[in-house]
Amino acid sequence: MNMKNERLQRLEPYELKDSRTVLRREKMSNHLDLVVKNIFGSPNHPEILISFLNATLKPKKKIVSVDIKKTDIEKQYIEDKYSRLDVKATTSNDEIINIEIQLKNENNMVKRSLYYLSKMYEEQLNEKEDYSKLARTVCINILNFKYLKTDNFHTGYRFKEIESNEELTDIMEVHFIEIPKLQDSSDEKDMLVAWTEFLKDPESEKVRGLELSIEEIRQAKDELIRMSNDSTQRELYDMRANSLRDKMSELNAAERKGIEKGREEEKIKIARNMKLNGLDTNTIAKVTNLSEDEIDKL
Repeated sequence: MNMKNERLQRLEPYELKDSRTVLRREKMSNHLDLVVKNIFGSPNHPEILISFLNATLKPKKKIVSVDIKKTDIEKQYIEDKYSRLDVKATTSNDEIINIEIQLKNENNMVKRSLYYLSKMYEEQLNEKEDYSKLARTVCINILNFKYLKTDNFHTGYRFKEIESNEELTDIMEVHFIEIPKLQDSSDEKDMLVAWTEFLKDPESEKVRGLELSIEEIRQAKDELIRMSNDSTQRELYDMRANSLRDKMSELNAAERKGIEKGREEEKIKIARNMKLNGLDTNTIAKVTNLSEDEIDKL
């Protein structure tokens, strides 16, 4: 049996559509944050994170090792729909890295990211320690939605002079990877494109081809298979999916409430203008659907 056929045989458990396989295409987006944390945050396979970081940051000096921070996931943390499941590590280039995954647009990603970036930077020093000890700090945001105005699926930002664009420093850096912006025509020879394809749909034909030629993608897929057949992981996935579903329902309800409030405020504004222009209460009520009592109080 050749290597390719052997590889396809080993993939068979992952492709089965039974109740054990929780990482199917239709459910992947429900717990992408947990999947990324388990795969990129696995101390058993640091080469996966190293590959992803080199692909994202494209450093002049390649990252050759990482120290991944504690990745144990408590049950109550999974159930908390407002918790952050992120990956934290330091690299062989003396960088502090934080990878965060966002599944839904909460309209505050830039401020949120800068807040955590600043906090990571500030927490490096104890009292009386010298500023020279501050290490380069990088925040990578993986978004499962479109957010920034650019068409590029990957963007990176540093401090630069406003007019000349001269870089002040690279001591702090923030990246956004917007999965839905990845084009079908993107060059899969670019490792970041390959990793984004994996995040987008690990069961796709593209990823099946990539894992045959890229060792780290293959390892990530194997880790995904292992987690799919782990009863504890399946329980965590289901819990995480439920908690995130609750969070999204709350956000959608709040959005609907905000829209309704805006409509009500617009009605009141129109009614006031109509009153100022001398229209009678009955006419205003018919136009705005406000009650006559509500109009009289304006």
